[in-house]
Amino acid sequence: MKNEIIGIVGAGAMGSGIAQVAAQAGHKVMVYDTNQDQIERASRNLHQIFEKLVSKEKFTQQEADSILRRIQWVDNLHELEDCHLVIEAIVEKLEAKRSVFEVLDSILSEDAILASNTSSLSIASISGAAKDPGRVIGIHFFNPAPLMPLVEIIPSLATRKAVVDQCVQLIDSWKKTTVLAKDTPGFIVNRVARPFYSESLKMYEEGVADIPTIDWALREVGGFRMGPFELMDLIGHDVNYVVTETVWTQFYYDPRFKPSITQKRLLEAGMLGRKSGKGFYDHSGNGANPTPDTDFVRGEEIVDRVLYMLINEAADALFMGIGTARDIDLAMTKGVNYPKGLLQWADEKGIENVVKYLDDLFDEFRDNRYRCCPLLRRMARSGKTFF
Repeated sequence: MKNEIIGIVGAGAMGSGIAQVAAQAGHKVMVYDTNQDQIERASRNLHQIFEKLVSKEKFTQQEADSILRRIQWVDNLHELEDCHLVIEAIVEKLEAKRSVFEVLDSILSEDAILASNTSSLSIASISGAAKDPGRVIGIHFFNPAPLMPLVEIIPSLATRKAVVDQCVQLIDSWKKTTVLAKDTPGFIVNRVARPFYSESLKMYEEGVADIPTIDWALREVGGFRMGPFELMDLIGHDVNYVVTETVWTQFYYDPRFKPSITQKRLLEAGMLGRKSGKGFYDHSGNGANPTPDTDFVRGEEIVDRVLYMLINEAADALFMGIGTARDIDLAMTKGVNYPKGLLQWADEKGIENVVKYLDDLFDEFRDNRYRCCPLLRRMARSGKTFF
């Protein structure tokens, strides 16, 4: 497998990260970008990364030099013609991706695999640009690709099983954790994770608690690595909001995925989070951020409201065949560092308690975002558990 040449389209953080992973696995890697400045910046950044890795004794200098030599930066898409697998990692715009795939389809050999690193767009729609959609697949890494273990493998209705098997085998050989996901909006992680942000935003808008207190509750009481507002600022509202909006519109405006006007206003104001210096928090270093009310007696209530909504979404993903119970729990622990799998968490909380909680929310708000997944209701009646 190490003899296979890997192509990457897009030299941004995601593309260069995937290139690093493939090169570390022993592959020759060709990275293409239309922007020469971006190519030079990516190459420079990657050399700096390996300088740090060598200083930390993660690699010897000889190993680092060998890895970097395996990566070639190119500004002509036709130079990828000998690649066995090309992974597209450009902007999350369908037409841009389809344009790239149309060209790749015409220049690569018939047995080469075309993959998209999209986080939320339809693989079927992207594959429509290729004459042979059977060789097109989603291979979704998480940022930063060299550090995050999870990779979602997403076949479309047209993807050949042999292509799926080859990709799973290849990415597994890169020492990544793969899960299979159905080609539906958000796949597993970006679908199931929506309530972590949306329900936190809704509680803030309702005046249940302020932003730092909600973050504190989810982090210190719930055990999540970061609070939702901290995480949205880290991801960037230009990314996080757009994913939410994309999932919402692709699900025909299902209220479960409805975006927040609060976050939209931040995006409109250019307050993108860490990358702009200000979002929910001030990251410029020039202003003081509010502190959480750690005596807040409803910390557990904040956690429960977010957690039960997450469990409901995980159960619905299983109900709709988006992934297996194992893959859904694995995706959320390995892809977004949740303290435990949501379906396992449901078993521990008691499925009948989850159903009652969701029904109480629905009774209070009369909003379909709180409708309980039928699978949970059936399991509560039968006394079954997920594991």
